[in-house]
Amino acid sequence: MPPRITPLTDPDSSPSSRRLAWLASDTEGAPVGSAFLWLSDRKGQDHRAELEITVHPAERRAGVGGALLDAALTAARGDGRRSLVARVTAGSPGEPFLAAHGFRQVLALTFARLPLPGLDLDAVTGIVERPHPGYELRSWDGVVPPELARTFADSRRAMDDMPMEDSDFGVVVWDAERVVAVAEAVLDRGDALHTVAVVDRSDGSVAGFSELVVPGDGRGDAQHYGTGVLPEHRGHGLGLWMKAESVRAARLRYPELVGLLTDTADSNAHMIGINDTLGYRPTHRELEYRLDLRENGS
Repeated sequence: MPPRITPLTDPDSSPSSRRLAWLASDTEGAPVGSAFLWLSDRKGQDHRAELEITVHPAERRAGVGGALLDAALTAARGDGRRSLVARVTAGSPGEPFLAAHGFRQVLALTFARLPLPGLDLDAVTGIVERPHPGYELRSWDGVVPPELARTFADSRRAMDDMPMEDSDFGVVVWDAERVVAVAEAVLDRGDALHTVAVVDRSDGSVAGFSELVVPGDGRGDAQHYGTGVLPEHRGHGLGLWMKAESVRAARLRYPELVGLLTDTADSNAHMIGINDTLGYRPTHRELEYRLDLRENGS
């Protein structure tokens, strides 16, 4: 018997995104799997949908995943999406499942962790203290200072040409209002947001940034949200400079923090080099798969 697929009401939504959910159950009503579909309404990303499917190991190869996928595909196409993307851990059963349903691999990400106990703080501080003529470091907690808000928003385009292989990530449009809203969202959920930026001394504009989100209790692992340098300011070692300062500050301010997490596209050799220099150690890889809906009956 095919599984029963039940749409669920999901409260996880915002003015810029929605999440749809489905539950798969067997003939006796026991849950055997679930699916979530994220639909972003942000300009530049409203062409894609993001999928997550989970099936109980004992119920795999019984049509549960396929039935959940059909429900998600119908919803994505009905919403006018052009592509459906899903991430799986490399080597997991999700890889052959997605490939069998017409998805193709478009991105490989390496996840890495920097253990903070035993960190060579002197070496990291040495990187931070190297002079970078024409530039200076600025740091802040939470929301960007008003005098930097506009150029900080402008600096977000540093991520537009970040190597993302064929992931069809889109181009995110940023303004001062949005960078403030994102920071406030992090703070509202109880986490801390720390930003290190490089400022061009010639005009006081932000040339690059590195963001770190720390758990509210200052324990466990913190997560890097992104590091980028505007194209016109590259080639001066600014990315390493900012990330080293982010590491240094985290170690000094949060003595109970045990690690920093980051993820980088395998094609982004420059950022991988920065992570290697600072001592990040790979933990696992994830693969992103994409299904082009217009080529599949939509």
